[in-house]
Amino acid sequence: MAANDQKSLHIVMFPWLAFGHIIPYLDLSKLIAQRGHRISFVSSPRNIDRLPKLPPHLASSIDLVKIPLPKIAELPENAEATMDIHVAQMGHLKKAYDGLEAGLTSFLEDTRPDWIFYDFAPHWLPPIAARLGISRAFFSIINACCLGFYGPANVLINGSDDRTKPEDFTVPPKWVNLETKVAYRRFEAEWMIGAIQKNDSGLPDSYRMGNVIDGSQAILVKHCYEFEPDWLTLLEGLYHKPVVPVGLLPPKVQEDEDHDELWVAIQNWLDAQNKGSVIYVALGSEVVPSQDQLTELAYGLELSGVPFFYVLRKPSRSTDSDLVELPDGFEERVTGRGIVWRNWAPQLKILSHESVGGFLTHCGWCSIIEALMFGLPLIRLPFLADQGLNSRVIANKQLGIEIPRNEEDGSYTRNSVADSIKLVMLEDDGRKFRERAKEMSKIFGDRELHGRYIDRLVEFLRNH
Repeated sequence: MAANDQKSLHIVMFPWLAFGHIIPYLDLSKLIAQRGHRISFVSSPRNIDRLPKLPPHLASSIDLVKIPLPKIAELPENAEATMDIHVAQMGHLKKAYDGLEAGLTSFLEDTRPDWIFYDFAPHWLPPIAARLGISRAFFSIINACCLGFYGPANVLINGSDDRTKPEDFTVPPKWVNLETKVAYRRFEAEWMIGAIQKNDSGLPDSYRMGNVIDGSQAILVKHCYEFEPDWLTLLEGLYHKPVVPVGLLPPKVQEDEDHDELWVAIQNWLDAQNKGSVIYVALGSEVVPSQDQLTELAYGLELSGVPFFYVLRKPSRSTDSDLVELPDGFEERVTGRGIVWRNWAPQLKILSHESVGGFLTHCGWCSIIEALMFGLPLIRLPFLADQGLNSRVIANKQLGIEIPRNEEDGSYTRNSVADSIKLVMLEDDGRKFRERAKEMSKIFGDRELHGRYIDRLVEFLRNH
């Protein structure tokens, strides 16, 4: 039935204060709004101001709602997102996020939406929505495999997870009854230990997520049945409530008038390279490599002999003491073959260019989706959060290679970087990765397929 034949839904979106979360929430908002429904997108003022421009035809359907973030003494001035702070300040940002409770409650009382979608952090929100008669869903921007690894709500809430040491997270947990190697490596598992311990917000992240899952009427996941379907079935068994995949939300390559000059410069360089010859290198906005990590990565790029485009932006939160530098003379030695780009980069446009043949990535789920949309194999260098688990999922599918690392401290060498790049980009033994990635683009890049997931999501929202 056409959208205008039924009452339009009003849905509130409330993502966590990280642009790796905010943008998928905005992408989902646009797709739902295109189907005739109204969105109220709630975040702090500075984050709203940093959003990409809404398409003109959707501007009247998506209200951008600013709720001031409480000032926390331990946070820098104007810090409203993870990109504005150090990792050590993350707990304080969650404390500030909790301070949005009163403003959001007032907004919900005034507007009485049909649904609210929220992230992993607002443990206090499901009971408020329930009291107001608002249907509620946790929208997870991480995939079903990662959620399954983290566990059922009661384990997350009660801290009853038997896994207490880093080694415990290097094997699949007991509730995962699938044949899988999805688990953390020893050097990655320290992050998971931090997630189950109380932080400066006063609560562990695991407690937050557990309460969000427990208090929701549905779990929405950025996933699809065409890719690792068994994990979606596993989640329904763990959560005992509907698990609704929303598809992979493949983004569209957009024209951006504000950055036209930058793109022209990038495009000119890419146009001069051979088809499929360039490796694109980007580690996301949250990863800040150490000096040793940056040095070995740079020398590895140099030793590989492969043309590269390396996005190396200084995080806005960096201070002089945080600065890491490329090796002396590096940029001069790779002139003509490699570009080090220190500005905003249009990642989708770059990945879609025919000269790009691979992606060296931190393995954020959004970056993986963008690469596989265009059939690009992955050279994987995960650092934190869900990235290690994502890398294992990709390994299972033979879509690239993970750069070999020391199991204890995660260190890697320039030779391991260079050898991994050459294998995936040049060598006959890497052909299987290139072919598998091209095949996977039929799933990841199929807009009609993922559009049907949004149609089914809207139908679910209407019926519940």
